[in-house]
Amino acid sequence: MPRFAANLSMFYPELPFLDRFEAAAKDGFQAVEYLFPYAWPAAELQARLRGNGLQQVLFNAPPGGTDGPSSTAAWEAGQRGTLCLADRDAEFQTGLRMAIDYANALGCPRIHVMAGLVPEGTDRADLRGTVVARLGWAAAQAARAGLNVLIEPINTRDIPRFYLNRQDDAHALLAEVGAPNLQVQMDLYHCQIVEGDVTMKLRQYLPTGRVGHIQIAGVPGRHEPDVGELNHAYLFEQIDALGYAGWIGCEYRPGRGAQANGTSAGLGWFRRLGTAP
Repeated sequence: MPRFAANLSMFYPELPFLDRFEAAAKDGFQAVEYLFPYAWPAAELQARLRGNGLQQVLFNAPPGGTDGPSSTAAWEAGQRGTLCLADRDAEFQTGLRMAIDYANALGCPRIHVMAGLVPEGTDRADLRGTVVARLGWAAAQAARAGLNVLIEPINTRDIPRFYLNRQDDAHALLAEVGAPNLQVQMDLYHCQIVEGDVTMKLRQYLPTGRVGHIQIAGVPGRHEPDVGELNHAYLFEQIDALGYAGWIGCEYRPGRGAQANGTSAGLGWFRRLGTAP
């Protein structure tokens, strides 16, 4: 059975962020992921992980900015990464180094580097040289720390003008960069919206060993995975059969919103799999 990580940026929205670690552990999760750690001291996050017996399995490099406050401001201003932006080299490098420092402190083995938004009036193809060079540099920096760098195709309905949208494009970038610690973050929600044919995509890409993390959400509402057009129970069987041994991040918005205990009440799918108390 796949191993599931609670996404604390979306789960338990009625609770302060630091209290969500305990809530996830009580619901039976052994691992967590979230968007960004930079608003909190690494020592505080480390204490929450250790105190609740949790592993940190993923977070994102900064969407912009060069420290905690400026990275938060960048996200709130709509920035979604600097990877493809040629004039933001120093900012990209500073952000990646900050992410590596947090990953080392939290024992997190992988960092998602967000591809960024294609500037208005810019041809996407003109950005590829920047993306390839930046990914090569980022992978080399991460390798020295024993970490993996991930890139994620994201649908343009949720994030218009996002640079990377398709699985084949992501894997082509991996081949061009040629770094063994550069992997794809395969979000089945985004894959279904952009491409569909999810089972065949899993069969194509999981055997390559280049998928470093999977994420799930119901389609189209991005709620629990037992709601919507994807048959996640079947997909979990396929993932198992293909020998995937990584984590599956539950990156969905609980359908009950910020209702007290709403996230926990929506975990029937998780309990039915026998992975929760």
